[in-house]
Amino acid sequence: MRGLASIEVRRLGKTFGNSVAVDELSFQVAPGQVTGFVGPNGAGKSTTMRIILGLDRPTAGEALIAGRPYHSISRPLCQVGALLEANAVHPGRRGRDHLLWLAQSNGLPSRRVDQVIEQVGLGAAALRRAGGYSRGMCQRLGLAAALLGDPGVLILDEPVNGLDPEGVRWMRQSLRDWAGQGKAVLVSSHLIAELEGTADRLLVIGHGRLLADSSVAELVGAINASQVDLRTTQRERAITALTGAGAQVTLTGPDSLSIEHLPAERVAQVMATHGLPVLELTSHRATLEDAYLKLTQGVTQHRSGETS
Repeated sequence: MRGLASIEVRRLGKTFGNSVAVDELSFQVAPGQVTGFVGPNGAGKSTTMRIILGLDRPTAGEALIAGRPYHSISRPLCQVGALLEANAVHPGRRGRDHLLWLAQSNGLPSRRVDQVIEQVGLGAAALRRAGGYSRGMCQRLGLAAALLGDPGVLILDEPVNGLDPEGVRWMRQSLRDWAGQGKAVLVSSHLIAELEGTADRLLVIGHGRLLADSSVAELVGAINASQVDLRTTQRERAITALTGAGAQVTLTGPDSLSIEHLPAERVAQVMATHGLPVLELTSHRATLEDAYLKLTQGVTQHRSGETS
């Protein structure tokens, strides 16, 4: 059954009154991959995840897990594990008791509870009441719950929130390990740079619509491979010369320019040809964050009814 583990979203739509949270959204999350799910606040990420998990009804379209809607899965913890609200635990309940209750509801043995407690590093904190947990411990408890049934699909909303640097490193490696086991892993995050070394593919949405569905390398490669920063005392003449050579030039300071579509070597050549002084010339490669910010320009405003 692991090979069938996948998520498929087909022309999904969701409105809240007059506000459109999800708009004709379609994508797939394949087994054996970590798929990053990113977009500005209000883009529709949380609403989409909630619809996949049957917590919200779509206005249009459908979301399927291993070819079936969530509500038709008889033992959901054995098919899909989810972390949406890490603090969604009664504060008076001990962590281990919370996991035992979940395990029993899905016909899982109690030994599985102890296995996932060890796996997520919850340790002795599992015997404490959840009301005394730190944010990081709540995250680990939520992850333990998601892993209880060894599901083929994992849906994780901001899983590194509250984790210390060691916990972030552990989460990064765990995501890769779970994908390596053939699981389909969908993870949303506001830490774009964190996904650069973790995700196999990225889904970028804005205004509830899909802006990109590609590998990290493809997304970075879709923007200019490099950007050149130039300082010169002849700014206006430099702009004319560089624009004429095919560059896109942006003013960044009294004597500084940002140049795209032209490599550093060509910039230097153009400046020399026109007898223009160069005070400083530097080049840097585009990053995933650069690509993300360029792709989401103009879709960062918040909409009511959707927070992420």
